[in-house]
Amino acid sequence: MITKHIHIDFIDDVLGTAPGDPDIHGSYVSSKAPDAATKEEEIAAIGEDEFRAKGKTIFPTDERGNPIFWNYQIKGFFKSACAAQRVLSGSKSSKVKAYKKKIDLGIFVFPDADDPSSRAIKIHMTKAGVGECQRPLRAETMQGPRVAIADSDSIEKGSWIEFDVVMLDDGDWPLVSEWLDYGKFNGLGQWRNSGKGAFVWREINHKHTTIFK
Repeated sequence: MITKHIHIDFIDDVLGTAPGDPDIHGSYVSSKAPDAATKEEEIAAIGEDEFRAKGKTIFPTDERGNPIFWNYQIKGFFKSACAAQRVLSGSKSSKVKAYKKKIDLGIFVFPDADDPSSRAIKIHMTKAGVGECQRPLRAETMQGPRVAIADSDSIEKGSWIEFDVVMLDDGDWPLVSEWLDYGKFNGLGQWRNSGKGAFVWREINHKHTTIFK
């Protein structure tokens, strides 16, 4: 087993993904499709992103009100990065079979591996704090083209996070390194395909002592 302490610096703004209205799907779909039998059809026609556009997406917060990522979001990024690189000949990811199972059962993310019960990874922000990002969202649906305004919490580039990655197999570290390298192209948070949430990383042998006031 091997543990690596990872520092990530965001090189573009990162956007929140959690619905501000915890029942955004239910409240919106019910208003558009009161007949329960048609709800799934309505979701398929409009798309997940347009549902999210009906309410602002935010960052979850810890008990002190600080914005966070959940550890499972980092594991989700690992799966996405591996899937993207599996099609590249010569990549380490292309040699991995059943990669989702490998990540689920053999690679773990903790804010601090000394406290495996913890899940919340604090986002260390710049002085700008939490802002907003609004952008048009276009979708082709069965009812024709639709345009909505998507609104998200935004934390500016220069913010950073740190966490521990625990690998049961020491040989998985080159894989994890490859996935983290992919973060400069497609990172964390919403609207990643535009470059939002892109990051660079490094392994460190110490932990920052900066805490939120």
